[in-house]
Amino acid sequence: MQWIDKPLDELQHYTGSTTEPPDFDEFWQRTLREHPFDPASVVAERVRTPLTTVDVWDVTFGGFANDPIRAWLLTPAGASGPLPTIIQFNGYGGGRGLPVDHLEWASAGYAHLFMDTRGQGAGWGSGGDTLDPHGTGPAFNGVMTKGIDSADTYYYRRCYVDAHHAVEAATHLPCVDSARLIVHGISQGGGLAIAAAALNPRVWAAMPDVPFLCDFPRAVGLTGALPYDEITQYLKVYRSRAARVFTVLSYFDGVNLARRARVPALFSTALMDEICPPSSVFAAYNRWGQTSGQAVERDIRVYTFNGHEGGERYQWQAQTEWLAGLLSDGTSSV
Repeated sequence: MQWIDKPLDELQHYTGSTTEPPDFDEFWQRTLREHPFDPASVVAERVRTPLTTVDVWDVTFGGFANDPIRAWLLTPAGASGPLPTIIQFNGYGGGRGLPVDHLEWASAGYAHLFMDTRGQGAGWGSGGDTLDPHGTGPAFNGVMTKGIDSADTYYYRRCYVDAHHAVEAATHLPCVDSARLIVHGISQGGGLAIAAAALNPRVWAAMPDVPFLCDFPRAVGLTGALPYDEITQYLKVYRSRAARVFTVLSYFDGVNLARRARVPALFSTALMDEICPPSSVFAAYNRWGQTSGQAVERDIRVYTFNGHEGGERYQWQAQTEWLAGLLSDGTSSV
């Protein structure tokens, strides 16, 4: 494994190669208008588990097209709330798994909503439970090119709406402090956290770790690793579609979404990451909050000798310390 990207001093100023479509805001306003959140779709059923330190709810809520999206809610055993709440999105190919897979945040005193990713779950972990019922045209294996002929049909349009609606659903769940909603995720989950922070004004803070789905033009050309390589393989066959494909991807690029965020953020990246190259992460980080017209608090932890695993538990410790600082104003506490 080696450093594959720009030197750190260049990364600290790199702002990306993606182009922002002129109707970017209108596209997302229309998308959320056409697929509104339905509060009546939220169902939370308390479930019995062998776990004694946390309480668990099996959650369903309406996502894109009001499709049922599954999630787990974990809270400290016996807690009545309201608690600062981590809304977490999963990495590529994984599902919500089992409650025992998600103990750290509730153990630290938070409510923790872990969203399943539609149509994924069989790649690793303990499985997923959410279907993606929408058809698409020709696509390479995986989801990166599902529906890529149009921004309206692209797979991640549905996922980003699901992430937005997960934030809405959290406000209807036990123990949740609706004023302290923190979005978080690793890799694909980090990309979904960026999208949720940009699209939903209820978000209070964001923690994208080694985020995927950022600076598509550079990432696709720089790494030969999956999942970005799914796009390369698609364009090897559909040679004349490159311009259209990258136009579609620009509506979902985390760099363009990061510009619209308004909340404090803690990023992470790893300089030997061949899956989500550090330049793609820095592009989103350096653009964070750019359209707000004022400084937005942001920080990034850089793991010099790590690949896509990033900081792992070291990053979790950094997140708990960072959140403690945000929460120390006394309006909410863990």
